[in-house]
Amino acid sequence: MRILSIIGLLVVSFAIPAQSAPLCDKLGFAGLLAKCNRETLPPITLASGKPLAEKPLQLQSGAYYKIDFVSDGSAELAIAGPEFFRAIWVNEVVINDLEIRPLGLDSFEFDDEGVIHMSFIAIKPGRYELKIPGSSGESQRVQISIQ
Repeated sequence: MRILSIIGLLVVSFAIPAQSAPLCDKLGFAGLLAKCNRETLPPITLASGKPLAEKPLQLQSGAYYKIDFVSDGSAELAIAGPEFFRAIWVNEVVINDLEIRPLGLDSFEFDDEGVIHMSFIAIKPGRYELKIPGSSGESQRVQISIQ
């Protein structure tokens, strides 16, 4: 009887139509990378004595995001978030017009001013943070939740 219940649940779960990505209804041939599924996030700014972000970031699993990491060059600063970087699929990282498609990331470090463009798909729901290593101030971290 238990096996029949499990089979019934499996049949019902496969009979329900799959949900599309959270930002659009029709993905088309591009799948999750479709334009309707893209959102540009506010930049994360690395500057001496200034907050990384104005507010926490709220992401949806399955959505495609673009974000810029911007350094003003006022100090040599890094931003780390290995748990966050393992909860996303990184499409590409662009530095000085060089496109990088990494298998994984741990952190970025700026020795001077510059911009890093990153595009990714949020995958694993949870609460994460990006922070300046060795810092303890709340403004030196940004909270990120993936729903």
